[in-house]
Amino acid sequence: MAFVCGGPCKIVVCIICAVLVHLQVVSSVLLVGLKNHHHNPHHRRPMLQANQTSCALFMGTWVHDDTYPIYQSSSCAIIDPQFNCQLYGRPDTDYLKYRWKPANCELPRFNGLEFLLKMRGKTVMFVGDSLGRNQWQSLVCLISATVPRSPTQMIRGDPLSTVEFVEYGVAVSFYRAPYLVDIDVIQGKRVLRLDDISGNANAWKGVDVLSFNTGHWWTHKGALQGWDYMDSGGTMYQDMDRLAAIERGLSTWARWVDSNIDPSRTRVFFQSISPTHYNPSGWSSGGVTTAKSCYGETVPMSGTTYPGAYTDQGKVVDTVIRGMNNPAYLLDITMLSAMRKDAHPSIYSGDLSPEQRANPDHSADCSHWCLPGLPDTWNQLFYTALFY
Repeated sequence: MAFVCGGPCKIVVCIICAVLVHLQVVSSVLLVGLKNHHHNPHHRRPMLQANQTSCALFMGTWVHDDTYPIYQSSSCAIIDPQFNCQLYGRPDTDYLKYRWKPANCELPRFNGLEFLLKMRGKTVMFVGDSLGRNQWQSLVCLISATVPRSPTQMIRGDPLSTVEFVEYGVAVSFYRAPYLVDIDVIQGKRVLRLDDISGNANAWKGVDVLSFNTGHWWTHKGALQGWDYMDSGGTMYQDMDRLAAIERGLSTWARWVDSNIDPSRTRVFFQSISPTHYNPSGWSSGGVTTAKSCYGETVPMSGTTYPGAYTDQGKVVDTVIRGMNNPAYLLDITMLSAMRKDAHPSIYSGDLSPEQRANPDHSADCSHWCLPGLPDTWNQLFYTALFY
């Protein structure tokens, strides 16, 4: 666009107009690219066009940003002690001040009011394990920070908990289903039904936005194992190959989504595997270490990659989703989360005893994430995929 100006004042005005027009054009190109990406429901590395360069949402770097975090843990009562690192004595705060910078673009900053206005009268539900609960609480805190005086109603339950933003009719829920498929109790024994999801799935019908996750519970053994038997094809197993089990369970979930979800009414997301940091040799550049936890880590990994972040479970998730008739949107947070070895609760997870805090190799939580913290970025990506 050409501008013709005369006189100093007019020149200043024209310069301002030119800058504004340029910014509007750049923003429009970015938003068009994001919206075009939105219509492709499954893409491991979503691409959006901005000024003729490609932008991979889930590939990039962590950059220090003093405008973060968006909220404080002291102002968000929903945060579980397990995730409330500042309340339980974490001495450092730099881990709160990192922003995800995708390659060649910027993510829109999360805006809780915009979220409520665009979701007015609708429901969002996270379904899965405690990582889903981690993200659910993060989203409630992010929204609340924008509308701190807006009335809410909260119902805590098991398996379903809900926070409703009353003025907007927006409900944000968490439904606990660590395996997604059903578990029944038969003669006192817990039976994991790899081919049945109907019991859990009754609660998911009619929801406007569904976000699923699973992964960690499929590997647990001993006292942490959540089932006594697996039922697959009518045969009971005391155990089986865990990757085969998760593939069977996820295939049951995928068939349910394809058969029961109308993609014109309900958006379906699946969050990729959230990494753990129990082995410092994975990020210490080959250095010798006897530590067995993330304790003492205060900065993210530098660079753009993390070795071994793409797990066998992740490959199963990817394969199952690619085989769906209406693929879920894969929110691929694995790599960017793997770089955040500093963002776990470690020994600042609830009211641990002095003995537990003194022995981080046995008590540090290096699988969940502090709030505020990394799950806020998951929700920023979720927000971007949902609206842009």
